[in-house]
Amino acid sequence: MSSTTPSQSRSKKVRVTVADMNDMPAIQEIYAHYVLNSTSSFEEEAPTVAEMTARWQKLKSMGMPWLVAMIGKRVAGYAYGGPFRERSAYRYTIEDSIYIAPDMLGRGVGNALMSELIKRCTNLGFRQMIAVIGDSTNAASLAIHSRHGFRVIGALSSSGFKFGQWADAVLMQRPLGDGDSELPDAKPGRRKRRRK
Repeated sequence: MSSTTPSQSRSKKVRVTVADMNDMPAIQEIYAHYVLNSTSSFEEEAPTVAEMTARWQKLKSMGMPWLVAMIGKRVAGYAYGGPFRERSAYRYTIEDSIYIAPDMLGRGVGNALMSELIKRCTNLGFRQMIAVIGDSTNAASLAIHSRHGFRVIGALSSSGFKFGQWADAVLMQRPLGDGDSELPDAKPGRRKRRRK
């Protein structure tokens, strides 16, 4: 059996699928890296696998999408959509989160995840997607969101304090489907039936 060289590994195709329980340790490891080493997340203590599993189960029970990107048999990144706010008037707005394993950056993982997440959230009837990006210096996250049609709508200046310094939270938004051009006709979170 031959070993895989780094160049061969880079050429492997990214496959996006629905996350399951077996993906939680890898998801927790990816997220813990960003919690402990960056201001991409404003959490300061990395959640355990059990906590990440509970978060996944909660969103899954609400019919929200949680996806993983696979390169070969490895989880290379993950993305999910969750409620932007709890109050009912926000029910057509969803907030995205996306994290890529640090050694898998630049391999198309983020693009694959974001494309699929947007598609699934649109199919579920959501009309707006919000990104709350930790730290205005987070160029990679700002770039992937811009590439997928998000625009900056504001920033919460110095709203986070981590690693002994203040950090902004940048707000980005993009419409989904018909956006606000038409009134919604179905409760979000349920797949729209195709009209024949």
